[in-house]
Amino acid sequence: MQQQWQRVIGAVLCTMAAACGGGNSAAPRSGGGEGLSGAIRVDGSSTVFPISEAVAEEFQREHPDVRVTVGISGTGGGFQKFCRGETDISDASRPIRAAEMEACKSAGIDYIELPIAYDGLAVVVNPGNTWAASMTTAELKTLWEPAATGKVTRWNQVRSSWPDREIRLFGAGVDSGTFDYFTEAITGKEKASRGDFTSSEDDNVIVQGVGGDEAALGYLPLAYVEQNRGALKIVPIDDGKPDNGGGPIAPSAETVRNGSYQPLSRPLFIYVARNSAERPEVQRFVESYFGAAELLREVGYVELTPELYKLAQTHFSERRVGTAFGSGGSQVGMTLEALLAREK
Repeated sequence: MQQQWQRVIGAVLCTMAAACGGGNSAAPRSGGGEGLSGAIRVDGSSTVFPISEAVAEEFQREHPDVRVTVGISGTGGGFQKFCRGETDISDASRPIRAAEMEACKSAGIDYIELPIAYDGLAVVVNPGNTWAASMTTAELKTLWEPAATGKVTRWNQVRSSWPDREIRLFGAGVDSGTFDYFTEAITGKEKASRGDFTSSEDDNVIVQGVGGDEAALGYLPLAYVEQNRGALKIVPIDDGKPDNGGGPIAPSAETVRNGSYQPLSRPLFIYVARNSAERPEVQRFVESYFGAAELLREVGYVELTPELYKLAQTHFSERRVGTAFGSGGSQVGMTLEALLAREK
């Protein structure tokens, strides 16, 4: 799976990089020049991982003396390392939380918050599932709320017309920003979830689990579904709000971009340590994220608006520290327009 991401994204990035034969990079180049060296440490969200991994792979082709390592500890686990000064960049599928802000402050670590893409969380079943053609957010709450633990275990308990079969659940690990966002959006409170499901910070585990079990259901970032269409089937979701188009809506680049796929759409971020940003190799690496719209579309993510990318570049060049999200945490219902207003 990781090799598949690298082949797809690497090819797209190659067309964007001047080193691959013609044209200027989409992002302005500054600092460091040629002959960069050193090490860059990235960790955090599994959702953001494919982007960071691909950017790192292409960056190291251009700058072979720079070693970039990209880990998958989940958004929460990534922030723990970041706020201990163990990484230069933290991948995040939600804004930084108040407790994480305090941890960074106590350690003397200032950070630059940069939105890089937009994503939709997809609810998925096995292709052999012939009954779950759509679900409502109320049904998802019935299935995933803490009170469902050990009690809501069969499909017909979610909807009476569905078969009397055991339902096996797969979802994000507790250190994942995807877990935080999904629980906030569906059960109304971050981390409020039933505990009897197979969890992992690695979305590939969820792909394999649902893809191998006809009675399974799970949730994961849309980009992973796009790369595994044969193994997974998307379940359209009805949020019950007539002003949002009405009826079940499936996640796609279009419905995520126009804000109709709610409440399971969200922005994605990287957080750059202020001190690390002064190193030429880190500066050049971070600039590689900007302007990669073609890359994002190729792998199932949704690009930000040109104005948002310009703002992110300005924030980085000015070394603007802090967050645009107050006390932070999951921001349910955050549209691209709302994100732009925050960044401004």
